[in-house]
Amino acid sequence: MLEIPRAPVSPDEISLAIGIMGPDNERLKAVSGALAEHHSVRVTEFASYPPKLDDLPQKLAQTYDVLIVDVDSDPDYAFGIVELLCSAERNYVMAYSEHADMKLAVRFMRAGVREFFTLPVDATELTNALKQAAAYRAAAPSEEKTGNGKLFVFLGTKGGCGVTTLASNFALALAQESDRKTLLIDFGLPLGDAAINLGMVNEYSVAGALQNADRLDGSMLSTLVVKHASGLAILGSPNEFSESSPTVDAVDKLVGVARQHFDFVVVDLGSRTDLMQSALFGPSAVVYLITQVGVSEMRTANLMMKRYFITRTDNLQIVLNRFKASDLLFDEKTITEALTRPAEWKIPDDYAAARRRRDTATPMVMIDSAIAQSIRMMARTAGGLLAEKDEKKGFFRFLR
Repeated sequence: MLEIPRAPVSPDEISLAIGIMGPDNERLKAVSGALAEHHSVRVTEFASYPPKLDDLPQKLAQTYDVLIVDVDSDPDYAFGIVELLCSAERNYVMAYSEHADMKLAVRFMRAGVREFFTLPVDATELTNALKQAAAYRAAAPSEEKTGNGKLFVFLGTKGGCGVTTLASNFALALAQESDRKTLLIDFGLPLGDAAINLGMVNEYSVAGALQNADRLDGSMLSTLVVKHASGLAILGSPNEFSESSPTVDAVDKLVGVARQHFDFVVVDLGSRTDLMQSALFGPSAVVYLITQVGVSEMRTANLMMKRYFITRTDNLQIVLNRFKASDLLFDEKTITEALTRPAEWKIPDDYAAARRRRDTATPMVMIDSAIAQSIRMMARTAGGLLAEKDEKKGFFRFLR
């Protein structure tokens, strides 16, 4: 987390714009009332969580110096909100709860919360917290904040189902279609080939970022990536075997820095499930579960859905790769039952396009084919690039 020297601040100098988010009116008023004792503090109350995490606008952190979130109404959803806000290092986030639950407090503090209050709020504790927030704001650079980049994680039910091809081409299409800063990270350790899939060779790798996580920042990250002609940045996998495995803390740091400095972060995770407790699978991440219609793939997909994704709904997309209706071993009903829900995407099987890609070393999404069309549609949908409604009805409309 960004460390900024604390300048001395007297109680009379505490001038902050504070936003409080809490569906429970009694708890919301308790915190708001405690803040009212500080006359130079301007408080805005939000009596609900945003209906979707995507409705949490980037302008929010530019409007308020401090954001305070109620964690009791829906702890998991509140964690997603906090994680999204804290993914940009300069956001100053606090939280509150009625319960003196140390595990809950530690969980939110690890996500980036600066202060965790137990109701009723202690006046001295609150004053000290506001002093620190005011000092932080006074010392922070005045440059415009970067946004909270969207995170897309591609995970396969087993090796060989096309995760790298889909992730790398999705990232390339997203960069081209959106014209926004996009990063592809290859977690296919020890020898992933996302960069090679796009005709690139990387000198540095994701291993360098993970091994130096304690000092990783945007400047260091920019020296580790290679740039595709499309503008896509690629943090490739190592070109040699490594004896070490990444820690969850190191992965979380990399994801946080990446999301701070890029609008879109695409992760090729291969078929590894050892990072399920990391930020890669936080509530704000969109997970693309890649599988094929085969006996082994359907069995594994069913097991993974039941073990890892049974409660995940909005931010999980199931992708049937190399789909050819005429060659299906199962009917649509059986496939849906195995997956526990319908698949959102079907990427067609196109041997001719795959062969052209191999023979010409051209990324799949650059070849005129049904596969490229499907991947580009996925990218446009993910980036919110399809036709937008005249007016988006949602949380914080007044901020526009």
